[in-house]
Amino acid sequence: MATPVIDRGQGAGASAGPGLTTTQSPFIEAAQRAGQLYIEQPYELYSASNHDAWQHLFSRMTGRWQAYANDRFLQGIDSLCLPADRVPRLDDVNRFLAPRTGFRAKGVSGYVPAFVFFDCLRNREFPTTITIRDGVSLDYLPEPDIFHDIAGHVPMHTDRAFADTLVRFGDCAHTAASLVAGIRDQDEKMRRITSVFRAMARFFWFSIEFGLMKGTDGRGYKVYGSGLLSSHGEIAHAVDSPSVQRYPFQLEWVVNQSFEIDRHQPLLFSVQSFEHLFELVGELEAWMRAGKLDNVAPGEPAMSEADVKSFLDASVAAA
Repeated sequence: MATPVIDRGQGAGASAGPGLTTTQSPFIEAAQRAGQLYIEQPYELYSASNHDAWQHLFSRMTGRWQAYANDRFLQGIDSLCLPADRVPRLDDVNRFLAPRTGFRAKGVSGYVPAFVFFDCLRNREFPTTITIRDGVSLDYLPEPDIFHDIAGHVPMHTDRAFADTLVRFGDCAHTAASLVAGIRDQDEKMRRITSVFRAMARFFWFSIEFGLMKGTDGRGYKVYGSGLLSSHGEIAHAVDSPSVQRYPFQLEWVVNQSFEIDRHQPLLFSVQSFEHLFELVGELEAWMRAGKLDNVAPGEPAMSEADVKSFLDASVAAA
Protein backbone atom coordinates (compact mmCIF):
# COMPACT_ATOMS: atom_id res chain seq x y z
CA MET A 1 0.00 0.00 0.00
CA ALA A 2 1.35 3.43 -0.91
CA THR A 3 2.57 5.76 1.80
CA PRO A 4 0.16 8.68 2.39
CA VAL A 5 1.60 11.98 1.20
CA ILE A 6 0.87 15.50 2.37
CA ASP A 7 1.14 18.22 -0.24
CA ARG A 8 3.39 20.97 1.12
CA GLY A 9 3.03 23.16 -1.93
CA GLN A 10 6.73 22.76 -2.81
CA GLY A 11 6.62 20.22 -5.62
CA ALA A 12 7.57 17.41 -3.24
CA GLY A 13 5.57 15.28 -0.85
CA ALA A 14 6.10 14.69 2.82
CA SER A 15 5.42 11.34 4.42
CA ALA A 16 2.74 11.08 7.06
CA GLY A 17 4.66 8.13 8.52
CA PRO A 18 7.69 8.10 10.84
CA GLY A 19 9.86 9.90 8.31
CA LEU A 20 13.64 9.96 8.33
CA THR A 21 14.31 11.19 11.84
CA THR A 22 17.73 10.31 13.27
CA THR A 23 17.62 7.16 15.48
CA GLN A 24 13.91 6.72 14.69
CA SER A 25 13.85 5.65 11.03
CA PRO A 26 12.59 2.17 10.04
CA PHE A 27 14.12 2.68 6.58
CA ILE A 28 17.61 3.15 8.05
CA GLU A 29 17.15 0.26 10.46
CA ALA A 30 16.21 -2.04 7.56
CA ALA A 31 19.21 -0.91 5.50
CA GLN A 32 21.56 -1.56 8.41
CA ARG A 33 20.10 -5.02 9.03
CA ALA A 34 20.64 -5.79 5.34
CA GLY A 35 24.26 -4.62 5.55
CA GLN A 36 23.67 -1.76 3.11
CA LEU A 37 26.11 1.08 3.82
CA TYR A 38 25.55 3.09 0.65
CA ILE A 39 21.92 3.94 0.01
CA GLU A 40 19.74 6.10 -2.18
CA GLN A 41 17.91 8.99 -0.56
CA PRO A 42 14.23 7.95 -0.30
CA TYR A 43 13.03 11.52 -0.50
CA GLU A 44 9.33 10.65 -0.30
CA LEU A 45 9.86 9.34 3.25
CA TYR A 46 10.72 12.73 4.74
CA SER A 47 7.90 13.87 6.98
CA ALA A 48 6.54 17.37 7.37
CA SER A 49 8.34 17.58 10.71
CA ASN A 50 11.61 16.59 9.00
CA HIS A 51 11.26 19.49 6.55
CA ASP A 52 10.29 21.82 9.40
CA ALA A 53 13.42 20.80 11.32
CA TRP A 54 15.60 21.65 8.29
CA GLN A 55 13.81 24.98 7.81
CA HIS A 56 14.32 25.95 11.45
CA LEU A 57 17.98 24.89 11.47
CA PHE A 58 18.73 26.67 8.21
CA SER A 59 16.91 29.91 9.03
CA ARG A 60 18.55 30.39 12.41
CA MET A 61 22.04 29.73 10.99
CA THR A 62 21.82 32.27 8.17
CA GLY A 63 22.74 35.25 10.32
CA ARG A 64 25.44 33.32 12.14
CA TRP A 65 27.06 32.31 8.86
CA GLN A 66 27.16 35.89 7.67
CA ALA A 67 28.81 36.97 10.90
CA TYR A 68 31.25 34.11 11.52
CA ALA A 69 31.79 31.90 8.45
CA ASN A 70 34.72 32.28 6.06
CA ASP A 71 34.06 33.76 2.64
CA ARG A 72 34.53 30.53 0.71
CA PHE A 73 31.85 28.82 2.78
CA LEU A 74 29.45 31.67 2.04
CA GLN A 75 30.24 31.37 -1.66
CA GLY A 76 29.62 27.63 -1.40
CA ILE A 77 26.22 28.09 0.22
CA ASP A 78 25.24 30.42 -2.62
CA SER A 79 26.55 28.18 -5.39
CA LEU A 80 24.77 25.07 -4.07
CA CYS A 81 21.38 26.82 -4.04
CA LEU A 82 20.34 24.91 -0.93
CA PRO A 83 16.62 25.21 -0.18
CA ALA A 84 15.81 27.05 3.02
CA ASP A 85 12.40 25.49 3.52
CA ARG A 86 12.93 21.75 3.05
CA VAL A 87 15.50 18.97 3.20
CA PRO A 88 17.61 19.12 0.01
CA ARG A 89 17.76 16.33 -2.52
CA LEU A 90 21.27 14.91 -2.84
CA ASP A 91 20.85 14.75 -6.63
CA ASP A 92 20.24 18.51 -6.68
CA VAL A 93 23.23 19.15 -4.40
CA ASN A 94 25.47 17.08 -6.66
CA ARG A 95 24.20 18.81 -9.78
CA PHE A 96 25.72 22.06 -8.49
CA LEU A 97 28.69 20.53 -6.62
CA ALA A 98 30.22 18.02 -9.03
CA PRO A 99 31.05 20.47 -11.87
CA ARG A 100 33.03 22.64 -9.45
CA THR A 101 35.39 20.18 -7.78
CA GLY A 102 34.28 16.68 -8.79
CA PHE A 103 32.97 15.97 -5.29
CA ARG A 104 29.63 14.25 -4.73
CA ALA A 105 27.50 13.68 -1.65
CA LYS A 106 26.93 9.91 -1.26
CA GLY A 107 24.08 8.68 0.94
CA VAL A 108 24.96 6.28 3.76
CA SER A 109 22.88 4.36 6.29
CA GLY A 110 25.07 5.08 9.31
CA TYR A 111 28.60 5.01 10.63
CA VAL A 112 31.32 4.65 8.01
CA PRO A 113 34.48 2.81 9.21
CA ALA A 114 37.53 5.05 9.26
CA PHE A 115 39.50 3.74 6.28
CA VAL A 116 36.35 3.49 4.16
CA PHE A 117 35.51 7.10 5.00
CA PHE A 118 38.98 8.36 4.10
CA ASP A 119 38.96 6.30 0.90
CA CYS A 120 35.68 7.96 -0.09
CA LEU A 121 37.33 11.36 0.28
CA ARG A 122 40.19 10.16 -1.91
CA ASN A 123 37.60 9.35 -4.58
CA ARG A 124 35.88 12.73 -4.17
CA GLU A 125 32.85 11.19 -2.47
CA PHE A 126 31.49 12.49 0.80
CA PRO A 127 29.55 9.95 2.91
CA THR A 128 26.35 11.78 3.74
CA THR A 129 23.81 10.98 6.42
CA ILE A 130 20.26 11.24 5.06
CA THR A 131 18.35 11.43 8.35
CA ILE A 132 17.69 14.68 10.20
CA ARG A 133 17.59 15.36 13.92
CA ASP A 134 14.31 15.50 15.80
CA GLY A 135 12.72 18.92 16.13
CA VAL A 136 13.16 18.82 19.91
CA SER A 137 16.92 18.11 19.62
CA LEU A 138 18.03 20.96 17.39
CA ASP A 139 20.92 22.20 19.49
CA TYR A 140 22.95 19.03 19.98
CA LEU A 141 23.18 15.67 18.30
CA PRO A 142 26.02 13.25 19.16
CA GLU A 143 26.08 11.90 15.60
CA PRO A 144 25.94 13.46 12.13
CA ASP A 145 22.69 14.26 10.37
CA ILE A 146 21.92 15.70 6.94
CA PHE A 147 22.04 19.27 8.22
CA HIS A 148 25.54 18.79 9.62
CA ASP A 149 26.73 17.00 6.48
CA ILE A 150 25.07 19.09 3.76
CA ALA A 151 24.89 22.56 5.35
CA GLY A 152 28.05 22.16 7.45
CA HIS A 153 30.46 20.17 5.28
CA VAL A 154 29.43 20.28 1.64
CA PRO A 155 29.58 24.06 0.95
CA MET A 156 33.32 23.83 1.63
CA HIS A 157 33.58 21.08 -1.00
CA THR A 158 32.84 23.65 -3.70
CA ASP A 159 36.25 25.22 -3.06
CA ARG A 160 39.03 23.68 -5.14
CA ALA A 161 41.83 24.05 -2.56
CA PHE A 162 39.69 22.62 0.23
CA ALA A 163 38.45 19.74 -1.94
CA ASP A 164 42.02 18.87 -2.92
CA THR A 165 42.94 18.87 0.76
CA LEU A 166 40.28 16.25 1.47
CA VAL A 167 41.58 14.09 -1.36
CA ARG A 168 45.11 14.38 0.00
CA PHE A 169 43.82 13.40 3.43
CA GLY A 170 42.31 10.29 1.87
CA ASP A 171 45.71 9.52 0.34
CA CYS A 172 47.17 9.55 3.86
CA ALA A 173 44.95 6.62 4.85
CA HIS A 174 46.36 4.59 1.98
CA THR A 175 49.86 5.54 3.06
CA ALA A 176 49.08 4.38 6.60
CA ALA A 177 47.76 1.03 5.37
CA SER A 178 50.78 0.42 3.14
CA LEU A 179 53.25 1.27 5.91
CA VAL A 180 51.91 -1.45 8.23
CA ALA A 181 51.27 -4.01 5.49
CA GLY A 182 54.57 -5.82 6.03
CA ILE A 183 54.39 -6.02 9.84
CA ARG A 184 53.91 -9.66 10.89
CA ASP A 185 53.54 -9.12 14.63
CA GLN A 186 49.79 -8.50 14.96
CA ASP A 187 50.07 -6.71 18.31
CA GLU A 188 52.61 -4.29 16.90
CA LYS A 189 50.53 -3.84 13.76
CA MET A 190 47.48 -3.00 15.88
CA ARG A 191 49.45 -0.59 18.02
CA ARG A 192 50.80 1.26 14.99
CA ILE A 193 47.41 1.40 13.29
CA THR A 194 45.76 2.72 16.44
CA SER A 195 48.35 5.44 16.95
CA VAL A 196 48.29 6.63 13.33
CA PHE A 197 44.49 6.56 13.25
CA ARG A 198 44.37 8.62 16.45
CA ALA A 199 46.69 11.19 14.88
CA MET A 200 44.62 11.37 11.69
CA ALA A 201 41.35 11.64 13.62
CA ARG A 202 42.71 14.47 15.76
CA PHE A 203 43.99 16.30 12.70
CA PHE A 204 40.58 15.95 11.03
CA TRP A 205 38.78 17.08 14.18
CA PHE A 206 40.83 20.23 14.72
CA SER A 207 40.76 21.21 11.05
CA ILE A 208 37.86 19.88 8.96
CA GLU A 209 35.42 19.70 11.87
CA PHE A 210 36.49 22.54 14.18
CA GLY A 211 38.96 24.63 12.22
CA LEU A 212 39.39 28.39 12.40
CA MET A 213 41.07 30.72 9.93
CA LYS A 214 42.46 34.19 10.44
CA GLY A 215 40.27 36.96 9.03
CA THR A 216 41.16 38.56 5.72
CA ASP A 217 42.55 41.58 7.56
CA GLY A 218 44.83 39.33 9.62
CA ARG A 219 42.81 40.03 12.75
CA GLY A 220 40.06 38.01 14.34
CA TYR A 221 38.88 34.62 13.17
CA LYS A 222 36.51 33.11 10.67
CA VAL A 223 35.08 29.60 10.88
CA TYR A 224 35.55 26.86 8.28
CA GLY A 225 35.08 23.70 10.41
CA SER A 226 31.78 21.94 9.77
CA GLY A 227 31.14 21.12 13.43
CA LEU A 228 31.08 24.85 14.08
CA LEU A 229 29.30 25.82 10.87
CA SER A 230 26.36 23.55 11.75
CA SER A 231 26.10 24.60 15.42
CA HIS A 232 24.05 27.68 16.30
CA GLY A 233 25.60 28.07 19.71
CA GLU A 234 29.18 26.98 19.19
CA ILE A 235 29.95 28.97 16.04
CA ALA A 236 29.70 32.21 18.04
CA HIS A 237 31.35 30.71 21.11
CA ALA A 238 34.35 29.60 19.05
CA VAL A 239 35.07 33.13 17.85
CA ASP A 240 33.84 35.36 20.66
CA SER A 241 34.25 33.50 23.94
CA PRO A 242 37.24 34.54 26.09
CA SER A 243 37.31 31.02 27.54
CA VAL A 244 38.39 29.45 24.24
CA GLN A 245 42.13 29.03 23.63
CA ARG A 246 43.01 29.72 19.98
CA TYR A 247 46.46 28.96 18.57
CA PRO A 248 48.09 28.72 15.16
CA PHE A 249 47.83 25.16 13.86
CA GLN A 250 50.92 23.24 15.00
CA LEU A 251 51.06 19.62 13.94
CA GLU A 252 52.95 18.37 17.00
CA TRP A 253 50.24 19.83 19.25
CA VAL A 254 47.28 18.68 17.20
CA VAL A 255 48.21 15.01 16.79
CA ASN A 256 48.82 14.68 20.54
CA GLN A 257 45.71 16.57 21.68
CA SER A 258 42.64 14.55 22.71
CA PHE A 259 39.14 15.98 22.45
CA GLU A 260 35.61 15.47 23.73
CA ILE A 261 32.57 15.50 21.46
CA ASP A 262 29.84 16.43 23.96
CA ARG A 263 30.91 19.93 24.98
CA HIS A 264 31.92 23.24 23.44
CA GLN A 265 35.54 22.95 22.42
CA PRO A 266 37.91 24.80 24.80
CA LEU A 267 40.88 24.63 22.41
CA LEU A 268 40.89 25.46 18.69
CA PHE A 269 43.56 25.89 16.02
CA SER A 270 43.70 28.26 13.08
CA VAL A 271 45.24 27.99 9.62
CA GLN A 272 46.33 30.79 7.33
CA SER A 273 44.48 29.58 4.23
CA PHE A 274 43.20 26.43 2.58
CA GLU A 275 46.44 26.26 0.63
CA HIS A 276 48.19 26.23 4.02
CA LEU A 277 45.86 23.42 5.17
CA PHE A 278 46.77 21.41 2.06
CA GLU A 279 50.46 21.78 2.95
CA LEU A 280 49.76 20.67 6.53
CA VAL A 281 48.20 17.43 5.26
CA GLY A 282 51.36 16.86 3.26
CA GLU A 283 53.37 17.39 6.44
CA LEU A 284 51.12 14.90 8.25
CA GLU A 285 51.86 12.29 5.59
CA ALA A 286 55.60 12.99 5.77
CA TRP A 287 55.52 12.50 9.54
CA MET A 288 53.62 9.26 8.98
CA ARG A 289 56.29 7.95 6.61
CA ALA A 290 59.02 8.95 9.05
CA GLY A 291 57.35 7.04 11.91
CA LYS A 292 56.59 10.21 13.89
CA LEU A 293 52.93 9.23 14.33
CA ASP A 294 53.65 5.76 15.69
CA ASN A 295 53.58 6.85 19.33
CA VAL A 296 51.20 9.78 19.73
CA ALA A 297 49.72 10.59 23.13
CA PRO A 298 47.02 8.20 24.35
CA GLY A 299 43.42 9.28 24.88
CA GLU A 300 40.47 10.12 22.70
CA PRO A 301 39.38 9.29 20.13
CA ALA A 302 38.93 5.59 20.61
CA MET A 303 39.18 3.25 17.64
CA SER A 304 36.14 1.03 17.14
CA GLU A 305 36.29 -2.59 16.03
CA ALA A 306 34.94 -1.53 12.62
CA ASP A 307 37.68 1.12 12.31
CA VAL A 308 40.39 -1.41 13.14
CA LYS A 309 39.04 -3.95 10.67
CA SER A 310 38.84 -1.35 7.89
CA PHE A 311 42.55 -0.50 8.26
CA LEU A 312 43.57 -4.14 8.64
CA ASP A 313 41.68 -5.09 5.49
CA ALA A 314 43.32 -2.21 3.64
CA SER A 315 46.78 -3.26 4.84
CA VAL A 316 46.18 -6.80 3.57
CA ALA A 317 45.16 -5.41 0.19
CA ALA A 318 48.30 -3.25 0.15
CA ALA A 319 50.64 -6.13 0.97
